[in-house]
Amino acid sequence: MATIFTIPLSPTPQTFKITLGGVDYRLTFTYKDIEEGGWILDIADANSVPMILGIPLVTGVDLLAQYAHMGFGGELRVQTTQDPDAVPTFDNLGIDAILYWVTP
Repeated sequence: MATIFTIPLSPTPQTFKITLGGVDYRLTFTYKDIEEGGWILDIADANSVPMILGIPLVTGVDLLAQYAHMGFGGELRVQTTQDPDAVPTFDNLGIDAILYWVTP
C-alpha cells in the first residue's frame, strides 16, 4: 500500500528544505505569470546544488517520472480538490492544489 504525504505549501513563491524518502532536498516554487506559465518547481540537494530545474506543476502525472534514473524513491503528484485535472493557479497552491509525495 502506498504512503502519501502532503507537502505543505502556500500560494506564494517559496523555498524550503524538506526530507523525502529519507533524503534532504531544497524545493523552490516560483510562479511564471505569462501565457502558458504557472507554478514551476526546482529541486536542489541539501547543499543547494541544483538537481532538476523548471518542473511545471501539472496534474495527472508523476512530476519525477522522467527523472527515475535519479532514484528519488517516490513520486511527486499535484491534484486540485475541486477538479483533479485543473492546473494550479497562483491563488490556490497549497489550498485547493495540493502537492503529494507518494512512496510505494
